Amino acid sequence: MSKKNFKDSTIGKILLGATSLINPTLGNVLEGVTSPQEAIAEITKSKVSEEDKIKLQQLIYEQQNKEIQAITSRWQADSMSDSFLSKNVRPLVLIWCIVIFSLAGILDSIDSVPFHINATWNDTFEKVMMAVVLAYFGGRTTEKATSLFKK
Repeated sequence: MSKKNFKDSTIGKILLGATSLINPTLGNVLEGVTSPQEAIAEITKSKVSEEDKIKLQQLIYEQQNKEIQAITSRWQADSMSDSFLSKNVRPLVLIWCIVIFSLAGILDSIDSVPFHINATWNDTFEKVMMAVVLAYFGGRTTEKATSLFKK
């Protein structure tokens, strides 16, 4: 599965649109990048004015912050809902991932069971678990800190 080109992402579309207004030659520089980090690196390496570089990098950071804030506000709305599922989706996903990945790990380690996890899936499982655990505990920490500061 190949990564979506940066120019096809929301941040990429906004950045490429802004690039055509700020400095059209940068559009060619950003054509092949696949992530905001690569876009920032390419902008830094490009031969345009420092002012244009700063404007474009600020656009990337602002858009990323907007996306993070939107996710946080959705999670806050879910936690205020009366629905069991919307309030508990993060803990349920966390429990499901831990159970499934633990079961897969145990089955993979038993020699008499013909079940083996491919090396590609090990990397995928690791990334999914990191994302779920960080989203759950990071989200909970943020929610608790926010509630403490509001008091």
